[in-house]
Amino acid sequence: MPSHLPAFLITTWLLAMLPGAGQAVMIRQVLAGGLRTARGTIAGNATGLLLWSVAAAAGLSAVLLASPRAYAVIRILGGVVLVTLGVRTLLAARRPASAAVDCGSPVPAVDTGFRSGYAMGIGTSLGNPKAGVFAVSVLPQFVTASGPVFLSSTALGGVWALVTACWYLLFTWLVQRGRALVTRPAVSRGLGLATGVVLLVLGVAVAAGA
Repeated sequence: MPSHLPAFLITTWLLAMLPGAGQAVMIRQVLAGGLRTARGTIAGNATGLLLWSVAAAAGLSAVLLASPRAYAVIRILGGVVLVTLGVRTLLAARRPASAAVDCGSPVPAVDTGFRSGYAMGIGTSLGNPKAGVFAVSVLPQFVTASGPVFLSSTALGGVWALVTACWYLLFTWLVQRGRALVTRPAVSRGLGLATGVVLLVLGVAVAAGA
């Protein structure tokens, strides 16, 4: 059975709170698609983390990381996903404001649906090789040497996914609560540009293996 569960909970919570691609994507999803879309993205991200954990428990992540070519392919794909998100976000931020925005009305989110958000979340998560590195290098440190290692590792993966999902639910709720502020033309455009730049930089860094 897993050991040091409190330490693992703290570790995964702090990891989820770190600013990065995940938070940038969540901000984009809340502002562009609303909470329903963002929740789909959270569910997709959690599924991706669980799949990484199962792969690590089965030894697949170790094989992947041992193959420079396979790792490079996954890394580049993950970078492409982030860069694409960054470009789309920058383009959306540069579009002229609508008449409703000119009057000071908040920009309504266009609900793209739970499924669309889910696909985005799982694609971003599986395209992030750093999640695989965490799964294969950190998760085993919290598993006891005795007992069903595969089941224990998978259970820890479930906890990791759940903790991350809880943080993102809180984070997106806070973003939504501040929507009246962040959807003002100047603030929305600035936030969109900043989010787009962050995604672009992270995408390039991931693709380059930085």
